[in-house]
Amino acid sequence: MDRLVAMETYVSVVEAGSFSAAARRLDLGQPAVSKTIAQLEAWLGTRLLLRSTRGLATTDAGQRFYEHAKRAIEEALEAEQAVRDTSAGLTGRLRVSAAVTFARLHVLPAMKTFLAEHPKLDVDVILDDRNIDLLEEGIDVALRMGALDDSTTMTARRIAQCPRYVVGTPSYFAAAGLPATPADLSRHEAIIYTVRGGGQSWAFSRDGTEVAIAVSGRLRVSAAEGMRAAVLAGMGIAVASEWMFAPELANGTVQAVLADWRLPPIDLWAVFPAGRLVTSKARAFVAFVEQLMSAPRG
Repeated sequence: MDRLVAMETYVSVVEAGSFSAAARRLDLGQPAVSKTIAQLEAWLGTRLLLRSTRGLATTDAGQRFYEHAKRAIEEALEAEQAVRDTSAGLTGRLRVSAAVTFARLHVLPAMKTFLAEHPKLDVDVILDDRNIDLLEEGIDVALRMGALDDSTTMTARRIAQCPRYVVGTPSYFAAAGLPATPADLSRHEAIIYTVRGGGQSWAFSRDGTEVAIAVSGRLRVSAAEGMRAAVLAGMGIAVASEWMFAPELANGTVQAVLADWRLPPIDLWAVFPAGRLVTSKARAFVAFVEQLMSAPRG
């Protein structure tokens, strides 16, 4: 019995939910799948699956074996891919998902360097402020910001963190006045960002003191590009990451206020679809972005 093949067969049976479905997935006959599982159980000396008219269920030992077997298969595939990548370099197609503004300001300008480092690699960048389904869209890695959903369909690693500020144009503050305290913001026109991390309640902290300020404004936007455009047009103030207004904060087109008060920072995550091997292509891209975002600005 080939133990790796047997483990692959067992993992397929557990994930497919039946011998027949696993046989179709593996392009084998059902008797061959049943025989492999029986041999595996005999070799291990324990029952892995409970069979009933309602289907299959793992025993406690079967569930533990499934988790270890799946990890062993992934590591074997990763070792194989690593050897291929070493000999041939990164090849094929990488599909990346990222928010529109973040990608436009930070990722896309650096893609020339990444592509030059990997001349046999093609990259699809899917720009969308929404959290799209990674498995459904065939995404290898997504760059997401802020709090993540508690989901079993993805795994994530934080790769960078950025402060957030209250921002506006000098012309806006010249007309409306500079806020001296968070409470002053209630008298300003706020541009309300309606997606995750936005809203009308802005939380500040300083020296152990925390305050939440309810702001109001006539304009609500559902994409970061819209918030940028409204701020740059002098229509009001907004809470935004330093990443979102990096060029304008550097050249003075936009200014941050209430510098002695701290807003919760925002995290940048590399998100991978669960249940799929993280490819060398995806790891290389994440390492590139991580290095890019840690580089000094200026």
